[in-house]
Amino acid sequence: MAANKPLITNRIRWLYGFGSVAYGVKENGFAYLLLFYYSQVLGLSGTLTGLALLVALLFDAISDPLVGFWSDNTHSRWGRRHPFMYASVIPVGISFYFLWNPPLEYLSETGLFVYLCVLAVFVRFCITLYEIPSTAIVAEITDDYDERTRLLGLRYMFGWQGGLCIALLGWGIFLAATDEFPYGAMNPAGYPMYGLAASFMIVTSILVSSIGLHGFIPFLQAQTRVDRLTTKRMFLELRTTLANKDFLILFSAGLFTAIAWGASAGFDSYINNFFWGFPSEKIFWLNVAILFSAVVAAFVAPVLAKKFDKKRAAIGLYIAYMCLSPALIALRLLGVLPDNDWPYLFPLVMFWVGMVISVYIMFSIMQSSMLADVVEQSQMKTGRREEGLFFAARTFSSKAATGIGTFMVGIILDVISFPTNLKPGEVAEEVLFELGLAYGTTMALMPLFAIAVLSFYGITRAGHVNRVKQLEAAAMQGVQVTLKP
Repeated sequence: MAANKPLITNRIRWLYGFGSVAYGVKENGFAYLLLFYYSQVLGLSGTLTGLALLVALLFDAISDPLVGFWSDNTHSRWGRRHPFMYASVIPVGISFYFLWNPPLEYLSETGLFVYLCVLAVFVRFCITLYEIPSTAIVAEITDDYDERTRLLGLRYMFGWQGGLCIALLGWGIFLAATDEFPYGAMNPAGYPMYGLAASFMIVTSILVSSIGLHGFIPFLQAQTRVDRLTTKRMFLELRTTLANKDFLILFSAGLFTAIAWGASAGFDSYINNFFWGFPSEKIFWLNVAILFSAVVAAFVAPVLAKKFDKKRAAIGLYIAYMCLSPALIALRLLGVLPDNDWPYLFPLVMFWVGMVISVYIMFSIMQSSMLADVVEQSQMKTGRREEGLFFAARTFSSKAATGIGTFMVGIILDVISFPTNLKPGEVAEEVLFELGLAYGTTMALMPLFAIAVLSFYGITRAGHVNRVKQLEAAAMQGVQVTLKP
């Protein structure tokens, strides 16, 4: 650790948080619009669209840990993280724009499928180059148990704010209702402009955060490796690190929840447009309400973590999400909730969605903060600091939301024979019932699996504080610590 490490100021907190706007913008597009755009607007089958997004996720399964490991073991005058962050800027800006602007006149259905596969893989890889090193800095900036939750609270807040801002631009301007397209999401002309605005936001976020934190480089943790790293040793170390029990628990819990959220996001356009029958202007106001959810979550999550400890708070939030998320859909399927012409339906849905998303953001913050605490536990066992590798797992779990989850939605849409090119109100009631049933079942089961897994997590506040003290003592003596936790 560098001497005279500066205090974590609000400037550092906000610069670190602002960097997540890039990921939030990308994630919003992948989670909420990409499946809908390629399947409903461009006419690619739901299965092929979902398969293309799953292929991109499978590439992530390889690239994420490799980028994390690579950044952990990089030595440069710009530290371990910044070279990757700067390298991602131009490629991600260009590729994200063309993802929303395919040359349809030159593409058959097979060609469109290949185009989506290639661009989705490349965009994900570019985001990986930035997001994993950028997020991993949290465990280098501070080892304080509660400060990490505050930093990650802002990280998630900005990520959601970025995603919601591009959503508001989309629904309020680019995909707004017109005479030709009363339901603006069906307007193909709006998506290229959406892609251009999103690309600008991504590039701005990466540059502002990376440049803003550049002066902090001398005070970040450095890898202690001095020997030559061979390919064989790299994979042995990967296997050793990723076999950490508490890491596997967090990864598994996050994956179950991410699949549920991915399915929810994939269903979102269908639920809002067809199940509830909301026009574009109401979907716009839904996103406005969600802006406040991210702010509430960013400031409440640290309070919960300090009062109940991270594990207990996370499990409680998981239970709340499992119960609340499918509740309104279930009430409609049971005939309790009135029809779509009920005047209080939209205010109720808006309040409920805001509450559910606030809970989701809070346990995401909690889980990432718990993951940061695994870094020191692993260091005591292996002698290595591998923030990038661990946070690659968090990023991978989040990406599963737009991979496995959206693939499931694509298959479900084909299984229930959900029609294309129909307006809300024209879809058969039995098809809408099957849509709601699939949504509600997924939202209830996946968080339940996550709760069961998370109950085995073993890191506590007291244990973390003790590990940090031992590591600091060893660092002052100039020895490589490989103590038992």
